[in-house]
Amino acid sequence: METHKRSILKTIIYRITVSIILAIISWHFTGDLTKTSAITIIYNIVVIIFYYIHERIWIKIKWGRI
Repeated sequence: METHKRSILKTIIYRITVSIILAIISWHFTGDLTKTSAITIIYNIVVIIFYYIHERIWIKIKWGRI
């Protein structure tokens, strides 16, 4: 079993890593710090909301549960 602190830390490290990768890719295509920042921030907001909705939907699906 994993502690809540460990799960939270893993989540934070994952989100930071993914955000850095996205920022590098965005910077490569735009070359603009403002656009890169906007893309990175908007993306993170969207995926957090989508993940929450995704999890709530899967809670209602009985398939694969014992």
